[in-house]
Amino acid sequence: MSAEAVMWVAVISGVMVVASAVGFFWLRRRRDRLRERFGPEYERTVAAAGNRRAAERELRARRMRSGPLDIQPLDPDSRRGYAERWAAVQERFVNEPGPAVSEADLLVRAVMAKRGYSTEDFAQQVSDLSLRHSRTLEHYRQAHEISGRAGDGWVSIQELRQAMTHYHALFDDLIGGDQWTLRARAAV
Repeated sequence: MSAEAVMWVAVISGVMVVASAVGFFWLRRRRDRLRERFGPEYERTVAAAGNRRAAERELRARRMRSGPLDIQPLDPDSRRGYAERWAAVQERFVNEPGPAVSEADLLVRAVMAKRGYSTEDFAQQVSDLSLRHSRTLEHYRQAHEISGRAGDGWVSIQELRQAMTHYHALFDDLIGGDQWTLRARAAV
């Protein structure tokens, strides 16, 4: 083999090694960004899909679908009103736990609607919430599951209490998670 041919093989091999390394680091960075953005939802989606590529494709699709969402922060008066309604639901839980859990679900969905999230389909709600509230999303899933079982039949007071705790986690995130945004907007 001539020296020129050896040189071309070495150049092509070097380009392929560099391209592979760049591709590897680019994929790793994209994966890390998805993990950071979706938090625990990333691992849950990977486990549910059974395939990391399919899960990452789903998460990127969620991010792309979120474009038309017009998610708005709550103004202080709305935040205060919702907090008062939550306090009333918690008080009702003492005497009527089942109906209070149903009211908690309705109140969470009311806040979601006010902020601009979809409230019609649970799967769509989860998809939309995963973009900004991934840290409390599992709470919502658990609350929804318990609430569904409560509607179908008897569940224990402890389970209803857990549902309220789970709803409260998402509720707090929905009404308080954008406080920095409101302060930042007020300063501008």
